[in-house]
Amino acid sequence: MRESAVEPPRRLMRHFDEDGVACRLEWDELIAAMECVLAEFSRGNLVQPVRSIITVEERQRYVGIMPAVVGEVMGLKFVTFYPINSNRGIPTHHATIVLYDTQSGNPIATMDGRLITEMRTAAVSAAATKYLASPDSHALALLGSGVQARSHLAALSRVRRFSDVRVWSQTFAHAQRFAREYGVRAVDSAEEAVRGADVVVTATGAREPVLRGAWLKPGAHVNAIGSARPDWRELDDVAMRNVVFVDSREAAATEAGDVILAKAEIFAEIGELFAGLKEAPPPAATTVFKSLGLGCEDIAAAKLVAFKTLDDAVE
Repeated sequence: MRESAVEPPRRLMRHFDEDGVACRLEWDELIAAMECVLAEFSRGNLVQPVRSIITVEERQRYVGIMPAVVGEVMGLKFVTFYPINSNRGIPTHHATIVLYDTQSGNPIATMDGRLITEMRTAAVSAAATKYLASPDSHALALLGSGVQARSHLAALSRVRRFSDVRVWSQTFAHAQRFAREYGVRAVDSAEEAVRGADVVVTATGAREPVLRGAWLKPGAHVNAIGSARPDWRELDDVAMRNVVFVDSREAAATEAGDVILAKAEIFAEIGELFAGLKEAPPPAATTVFKSLGLGCEDIAAAKLVAFKTLDDAVE
């Protein structure tokens, strides 16, 4: 009598929409996860190729494909970057993440990746700020007034206490709207925002520098998270002569216009600092963290979403 084949158990793949992601991501946990995954990345313990970028229309429409293997989970983010949307009232970034079990290859979950992209970017900046900004930092400058300004205000406030927050936007009405909504101060110029600030965030789609190094106070820390194209930049050459950290040397060499155009010397990957492979520069040093965003960050954040129980999520 021939034995019948044993059918493997079926595994249901869950889907999380943006509301489902939002109720499962919490800032302190996410910041810690980003610190951990970037330390592992810089130790060489993750599989993380540089993302593939497809240009649909130069300067207007791009698509990114970002795979990563992060321990027991692996996955891919498919992200659209459409600067053209900024004039149409539509988010410039949309994304979908697919998560798999590394050992079996079984699919675990799909999820909306727009909010993950927004929050993990700010969480990485918060981790960098925790290590590089003065502990008594109180003045924060936000250059840009979109979703990244909003998320950075929330995330950075978890690691430093800011009593003076200034926001500047290329459209002053946008800065005023942001200031009213979040109880901060709108200013007329980027220079006015930056002068005297302890921590600066550049979150723009600028093609040419909006931040001049001459404006930075000694010992300030800059999180530069916009303009992730090899021929775009937010910071001038003077700003990039300071102590520069990146999330990935390999990615910065191909994508980071701020680094490429200034021929900036990279001091370290931020994960090397998190892992204890590099010592932090002296407190008087002015530091720049150029963040491009890595697939391993998305997969680590997606893991938090997929493995958090509903009870945990609503506590």
